[in-house]
Amino acid sequence: MDAPRTARAMWKLFEPLHAVTYFADECIEEYGRAGLKGFWMGYFAGRAAPMGAVAPGVVDATFFSFNPDRVKRALPDAWSFASPDRVLVARLAGVDRVYGRLFGTEGSGAGLDTGAMARAAALARAAVEGLTIDGRPLAGANAALAWPEEPHLALWQATTVLREHRGDGHVVALVAAGLDGRQALVTMAATGAVPRALLQAARGWDDEAWDASTTELVERGWLDEDGTQTPSGAAARQDVEDLTDLLAAEPWERLGDEGTELLRAILTPLAGAMAAAGAVPVPNPIGLPLPD
Repeated sequence: MDAPRTARAMWKLFEPLHAVTYFADECIEEYGRAGLKGFWMGYFAGRAAPMGAVAPGVVDATFFSFNPDRVKRALPDAWSFASPDRVLVARLAGVDRVYGRLFGTEGSGAGLDTGAMARAAALARAAVEGLTIDGRPLAGANAALAWPEEPHLALWQATTVLREHRGDGHVVALVAAGLDGRQALVTMAATGAVPRALLQAARGWDDEAWDASTTELVERGWLDEDGTQTPSGAAARQDVEDLTDLLAAEPWERLGDEGTELLRAILTPLAGAMAAAGAVPVPNPIGLPLPD
């Protein structure tokens, strides 16, 4: 197995199964039912809830690329409307509803507990149970949660541990490259993977802040004056992606060739169904492409 290459290929399949929690109306509605006010309060509280009622600074550090002012408009106020435990119930309820719509009977979960879904859940869980979580706060917090009994929700939880494990490693790679969160976004936009306007809007940065980071990266030799990548900047950004893949390899090494291929075979049509339904828009701030 070329584990780093496998890690990137599998990310394209498991990430959309997780990411519906950010885009699907059902998920946003369930956060509202829990008492959270608006999309961003639901987003920050929903993703942070496994860590407990954390302060904005914890989210700044772990989510990495958001304008701190946007975080402070949501936290800690969110915890006065809904406890972390209540938020965790809401996020699973939203996933249950959207998976029901996409893969089974809407609102009931019927049709989801098929043999294939159960096998996928078992394989994905095997990939993450016992995973090394040193230095990976979001992965560690999600890995410590109790497993849902329903196979489709267990699969979602496993994909959540996988994506936060990869994301924690990506932050490590960015910091090792000497990038802060905003510079990381500027370099992503420079690759052409995600438009600048989309990243600015999603992460809360205005033109002045963005241009300041662009100037810093020009001075470092990563970007040209027009914001495009220099050859050295492109190589440095690729090094970040390569290290991210390397740091995300452990789950697939644990699962092995046969288990990984079995999981790939089940996830491929699920990711395809999500793409066909537009469940995760492309382009998106995550940088997730359409499945191959």
